[in-house]
Amino acid sequence: MPTAKVLDLTSKEVGEIELPEVIFDVPLNEPLIHEAVRSFLANRRAGTSATKTRGDVSGAGRKLWKQKGTGRARIASLRSPLWKGGGNVHGPQPRDWSYNLPKKMRKRAMCSAISERLREGNLIVVSEWALEHPKTREFLDTMGTLKLNGKTLIVDSLKNTKLMLASRNVQTAKVVNSYGVNIYDLINHQKVVLTPRTVEELVGILKPRAKDDEEVYQTRQDGEEVPGQRVPENRGAAV
Repeated sequence: MPTAKVLDLTSKEVGEIELPEVIFDVPLNEPLIHEAVRSFLANRRAGTSATKTRGDVSGAGRKLWKQKGTGRARIASLRSPLWKGGGNVHGPQPRDWSYNLPKKMRKRAMCSAISERLREGNLIVVSEWALEHPKTREFLDTMGTLKLNGKTLIVDSLKNTKLMLASRNVQTAKVVNSYGVNIYDLINHQKVVLTPRTVEELVGILKPRAKDDEEVYQTRQDGEEVPGQRVPENRGAAV
């Protein structure tokens, strides 16, 4: 079972914590992490870009000249895409870019990313973020003492008001609670800082369910066991 040193805000070791293997000792799976990041970014897209078609632009519906006899090309509408000020053809329209990634894949990707941060030595556990004053300078001094260079993700309770106020103007640091951790932040930040309490919360959030790990077997007539599929109890029943 992997372990991590617990530090205080002066970078002094005050203990050691055991980290569950199911969360903090998962092999690196780059394709799965890539797919999880793509899904997260796609779900963030607004999808509000739009252009006006010939039915949206302003313009009279009258026929500008007669169909024949003028020597000019026939015209259907003043709002035709061929004319200046006309509508756009095949332009972007509002759409929903989001798509669902299975929960087990999302959890596995986050576990893989957290485990890789631990193997890199970029996962730090502090006893607690107890600042005396909600001052940015005090927060930066603490970051320097802990040698948190670069972009840092701090996972702590949002009720820690002093930490929230002190860090909100620091662009290289982001503070979230355990339920706000996502795969994009884990990849986008080089350092991850946890507390013993947030470690327990992450284990409760990311650990696989027992029925997801166990295999259900069906028994053939000859006695050989083969993996089977779970069938809902009410499958085919009228609702």
